[in-house]
Parts: sequence; structure tokens; C-alpha cells
Amino acid sequence: MSRSGVGLAADCVPTFEDLKLGKKLKYIIYKLSDDKKSIVVEKKSEEADYDKFLSELPENDCRYAIYDFEYSLGGGEGKRSKICFYTWSPDEAPVRAKMIYSSSKDALRRALTGIHAEVQGTDSSEVAHETVLEKVSKGAAR
Repeated sequence: MSRSGVGLAADCVPTFEDLKLGKKLKYIIYKLSDDKKSIVVEKKSEEADYDKFLSELPENDCRYAIYDFEYSLGGGEGKRSKICFYTWSPDEAPVRAKMIYSSSKDALRRALTGIHAEVQGTDSSEVAHETVLEKVSKGAAR
């Protein structure tokens, strides 16, 4: 349970494990339940298109997300995959939502083992493909 008293729905961790181990799912979007008492899976997808993933993040509300970010290394060294945890808190979101999501993040983040990078986004530039690529590859991607 988080500082805000928000818990996790039963399917949050198993859905993440499916993404991590099964490699079929490409992303998961989590949200607070309507009663604001638990974090639930809002959407899961096998769609590999990063722009499609970004379009699923609402313009005026907060979300958590997991994305299996794949990239190629320079020099023919092959592809790499890094699981990224996103905290989406756009500037247009209500202040109360931002506060609840911020204080509830640790409950979800601690339950999900195997995350390689965290991305915090308040606008589209902070979650843009190039920005995340630089973060996960530490400049090694092409």
C-alpha cells in the first residue's frame, strides 16, 4: 500500500509478468480506479507502434505505464530491449489527480521487478521516442 492508502488490483503484477516474461505484450497502461482506492490495468496491448502507445496517454489526466522499449545498437551489435516505467502527469491534469498519482506511484513501482528505466512525463517532449531512446541506450543506439 502506498502513502496515499492506494493499493494494487490483483491483475497488476501478473499482467506485468506477462509482458516481462512472455514478450507478447508491448505495453500496459495503469490508472487509479474510479473510487481512487486501487491501481488497475486500464489497457494492455501487443501493438509495437510507439506513437500508438503515446496516443493512449490522456491529455488531461495522469497514468502509469510500462513499455517494452526496443532499439538497435550501432555497429551491428543487434537489438536491445528495456522495460520502462512511465509516470504520466500532464500539465493540464487536475492538481488533485497529480497529487494522488504522485503519492501512489511507489505502491506500483515497488511491486514490479525488472524495470530498467523510469520516465516522467508532463508533456509530449518528455516521452518522445528520441528522449526515451537516449535515456535507455545511454547514447549507444543508432
